[in-house]
Amino acid sequence: MAIPEPTTQGLAPFKDWHTWYRVTGDLDAGKAPLVVLHGGPGAAHDYTLRMARLAGQDRAVVHYDQLGVGLSTHLPERGADFWTVGLFLDELDNLLAHLGIAGRYHLIGQSWGGMLAAEHAVLRPEGLKGLVIADSPASMKLWREECDRLRAALPAEVERTLREHEAAGTTDSPEYRAAEKVFNARHVCRIVPNPPEVLASDAKTAEDPTVYHTMNGPTEFHVVGTLRDWSVTDRLHQVTAPTLLVSGRHDEATPRTVQPFADHIPDVRWQIFEHSSHMPHIEEEELFLQVVGSFLDSTD
Repeated sequence: MAIPEPTTQGLAPFKDWHTWYRVTGDLDAGKAPLVVLHGGPGAAHDYTLRMARLAGQDRAVVHYDQLGVGLSTHLPERGADFWTVGLFLDELDNLLAHLGIAGRYHLIGQSWGGMLAAEHAVLRPEGLKGLVIADSPASMKLWREECDRLRAALPAEVERTLREHEAAGTTDSPEYRAAEKVFNARHVCRIVPNPPEVLASDAKTAEDPTVYHTMNGPTEFHVVGTLRDWSVTDRLHQVTAPTLLVSGRHDEATPRTVQPFADHIPDVRWQIFEHSSHMPHIEEEELFLQVVGSFLDSTD
């Protein structure tokens, strides 16, 4: 089914910059609006657009591009001290206030977006009615360990290519990028070739990789950026919002990386999508929309 057209689009002033957003549906509809936090960091909103179909359930859905990517302000000259979790938390708070929904909303965060959503939720914002953490690790130490395990299961020549280029600092080489695609086809999106909206997000990251390279690194599995040692595990007991965990059976966010959310968030449930990797919202779209829609309805 086609991705719904936005009802409105706009720019929210944020400090000296702006955050681009689009709204599908009516923000004043009966159900609390859903705000979508994309991954990366620096991946742009495009690949999450199928979630806009949740607006067909009498609920507005808000997508936005986080600072530094897509249609929001780009700041390629800024260094690692600028691109912080705190910056993106402030941007989210600013957007909620700009849209007038800070008193009643849901969040769904995918990958890095789920990490950001968890950081937001541990602060116990009064307006947060429900939280969906999709394909996200609670700890980047666990993520790195699990990525190493998944890499070890790749064909030997692929893993050798990855290691050699990472050691040489030549991760932009065509050989490295070809080997990366082998991992991604197993653990990021198993629909190959990737759908257009996934390719669109990839293109925007490649166009300006500032945020992705600074906070993450050159690839999903070679994490050498400022998030390398990030963890929210010791604060998850502070989450008061009802929480749905989503992950794929073949996800790079393996069960071990997700488990701390299940162990420490008081009101939590977990759905593993058996035929998906990192993008169940695409790989098992109809079931994903059904599961998430039902959860949101239960928390309104």
